[in-house]
Amino acid sequence: MAFQFNFSIEENESNEPDTHDKTELQLGSPKHEQDSTGASRQAADAVADCGPRLPTDKHQDATPKKRFCLKAAKEHDIPEDVNQVLENKVVEMVSGLRYVNVSVVEMTLLGGSRGEDIVSKSVSSHSDLIPGVYEGGLKIWECTFDLIDYFSETEMQFTDKTVLDLGCGAGLLGIVALRRKAKVVHFQDYNSTVIDEITLPNTVANCIVDGNGTGSGDDRKISKPPSKRLKKAKCLPDLLTKCRFFSGEWSEVSQLLLSSNKPFSKYDLIFTSETIYNPDYYSALHDTLSQLLDKNGRVYLASKAHYFGVGGGVHLFEKFIEEKNVFRTNTVKIIDKGLKRFIIEMAFKISS
Repeated sequence: MAFQFNFSIEENESNEPDTHDKTELQLGSPKHEQDSTGASRQAADAVADCGPRLPTDKHQDATPKKRFCLKAAKEHDIPEDVNQVLENKVVEMVSGLRYVNVSVVEMTLLGGSRGEDIVSKSVSSHSDLIPGVYEGGLKIWECTFDLIDYFSETEMQFTDKTVLDLGCGAGLLGIVALRRKAKVVHFQDYNSTVIDEITLPNTVANCIVDGNGTGSGDDRKISKPPSKRLKKAKCLPDLLTKCRFFSGEWSEVSQLLLSSNKPFSKYDLIFTSETIYNPDYYSALHDTLSQLLDKNGRVYLASKAHYFGVGGGVHLFEKFIEEKNVFRTNTVKIIDKGLKRFIIEMAFKISS
């Protein structure tokens, strides 16, 4: 498949990051800061230090819990002309990776004239999460950066690995794996709008090269955004052909993958960040991991210790996993800055 590029990446004159009032519509807009190693590290304006906001319906506590209809799985094709993917997008940088400015996407979608209308629903409900409707994919959640840091600290190897970015949102975890020579990278998010407007554009934006070679190799080598004068870019088509994109509920996506006529190999690595906030989803997540992970594979799960107002968290999830007796878990990193956060490694238990 041949991919064509013809788009511009605009930067402001000073290359200084924009600052945004957090009271504005900033469901997932990043800000820039330097980490202790001096590498470029840009967090999100709306990074959820206190966890996701739930709908403010005063009757919600009195409503019995119910099973939501499962959102059907869908595979999203990469257009042959990828100009379509980056059309009207503003490309910036976060943690050495290109990403589309979410505020611009949100303003484009706010009218609700197409897609799932998740932006206006989120705004009207004053919620980052609407169970069964919108699952927070427009945000870049805090633990995503914890995992990216962990990849670098441990010099995790991706060469020839098959990788799934589960609950991907911006897709940064999968993009890091792609840039570090993974064999296959698949992206999944609950909402099709997130895949079309955020994940796929971010992936495409990181599969381009400019005159300085930006767009290939280790993402840590990128220290600044591309020139504002960059009007055309060339594609690294071999990177895009390694990717597949899926939306829908986890069990539905699993079924699509396992029943598809397309070749499918179980994953060596599954990354998932801040997906255990709701205990109602634990069973579906557990089953998806057990169905899609290779027998020798590893899951790396990043999470806050507890999600206030939602009920989930690391200890509750670990208890659930222990009761299922399918996976073993190992805490590989604890982050004490701000709300306590964890990175958990999971692998199948070895049969005795």
